[in-house]
Formats: sequence, structure tokens, C-alpha cells
Amino acid sequence: MTHTATAAPTANRRGAPSRALSLLIICVLLALLLVFFILPVIWLLLAPSKTADQMVHNSPLSFGSFGQIATAWKHLFSFQSGAMLVWLRNSAVYSGGSLILTLVTSIPAGYALALTKFRGRKTLLVITLVTMIMPSATLVLPIFLELNQFHLIGTVWSVILPFSFYPFGVYLVYIYFATSLPREILAAARIDGASQWQIFTRIALPLAKPVVGLVAFFSFVGNWNNFFLPYLVLPNSDEFPVQVGLNQLLSSTPSFNPVAGAGLNITIPELALAIIVAILPVLVLFLFSQRTLVSGMLAGSTKE
Repeated sequence: MTHTATAAPTANRRGAPSRALSLLIICVLLALLLVFFILPVIWLLLAPSKTADQMVHNSPLSFGSFGQIATAWKHLFSFQSGAMLVWLRNSAVYSGGSLILTLVTSIPAGYALALTKFRGRKTLLVITLVTMIMPSATLVLPIFLELNQFHLIGTVWSVILPFSFYPFGVYLVYIYFATSLPREILAAARIDGASQWQIFTRIALPLAKPVVGLVAFFSFVGNWNNFFLPYLVLPNSDEFPVQVGLNQLLSSTPSFNPVAGAGLNITIPELALAIIVAILPVLVLFLFSQRTLVSGMLAGSTKE
């Protein structure tokens, strides 16, 4: 008994430094997270409340006034006769239109790769995987040449059609149907005389709602934030999505372009407000779709 009683305090003394070290590491990581991720977000949210002069001389994390927020809002949405609203509308059209085409093509494609047998299936799956891991910038030039060949440059379709090409969505759907869809249900449906189309629309598709939501979210966010392709294929400002419009807004800010920005009311507070407005739709979408995203991420993690 004496030996046991002596060993317990010894073990506690040995475990105390280990717990203290773990706590220290956690605190350091949280501090780094605060400095590199949270503080810039706080600065961005506070920036529209200050004037350009206050941005330089006041504390970076100080709050200005609600009146200055209203002034920045007025300056931003009066820029080029309401160009910001046009850019937001264009982003909604491009992202929404391509999202519809993405779902119409990616869901059946992933289902077919997972549950049907046909010649060239493995080759097509490999091509999908290779395309998925390729940087998107590598495909911009051939896509541009192809769009130019069909005289689509400068049209809505020059953005919507390339955005609809989403191999990652095909792969997500393929993984779900290959691992999580009960084969017994499909076999029973075939015995009852259901066609392949009926099995897909009435059985597989309703069960795949979580992964469909996941594909829809990632597709919409990726399309909304895409800059490079619209920048190349859209020559006119009234056709820009909001990400390309922010680039034009940046070039009209005197702090970054004193010549082009001279005489305009676009300063750093207006630019910060424009960034907040641009990310707000994605943020709202994320907040309202968290449950679907979690379900979609867990879909396919276990095999029935």
C-alpha cells in the first residue's frame, strides 16, 4: 500500500509538466490564429467606420462613426452610377446559372461512374481525377481559345459554361454513390420493374441530398470568388462580376493609383466596405447551410 501511495504522486508530478506544455502550445496556436486571421477581419469590419485620414492616424482597431459608414456606403454605390449593384447582379447571374448546369451534369455523371458499367468507365474516372487536381489557371488559355472559336467572348455564356465544368463535384457524387447508397434498395427497385431513370430520380437522388448540397455550396462559392477567367473573357465594366469589379475599384483608389483615382470619392474605407459587401452573400449562404454541409461532408465516410 505504501508503494502504491508513493507512485501516485510521482505519476501526477510527471504528468503536470506535460499538461502545462500542452496548454502552452494551445495558447501559442490560439495567439497566432488571433494575429493572422481574426485581427485582419476585425480591422476590415471597422475600416468603413473611419475616414481615410483616421485610417492612418487612429488606432487600427478603433471605431469611427456610423455616419462615416453611411458616407462610405453612399460613395461606394454612387461609383460609376451604381456599378457595384451591377457587379453584384452579374455575379448572381453567373454563379446561379452555372450552378444549375453544374448540378444537372455533375449529379448524373457521378451516379453513372459509381453504379453503371460501360466501356471506358475507368479511363473517364481517371481523366476526371486528373482534371480535378490541375490548377484552374492551366485551363484558362485553352478555354479562352475555345470560347473565341465559338464567338462567345464577352457574352454571359463565356463565364457560365466554363464555370459549369466542375470535376470535383463529379468526384464527390461518385464517392457518395459508390460507398453510401444501399445496393439492396436498388436491387429491390429493379425487381419491381423500375427503370434506370426511375431508380436515379426516385431513389438515388432523394438519398443524395446532403452531397448535392455540398456540391452546390462549393460550386457557388468557387464561381462567386472566381477572378481570372471573367477578367480575361469580359471586356466591358457593365459585364464584370463583383470580384473583377473590385479590381477596377482598387485601381480607382487614390492610395493605390493616385492618377486614376484623383477626384473620386473611393478611398480605403469604401474599398473595405466593397469587400464586405462582396463576401456577404457567401457568408449568409454558409450560415444557412451549415447543417447540410456537415451532412454532406460526413456522407460516404462510412459504408452501410
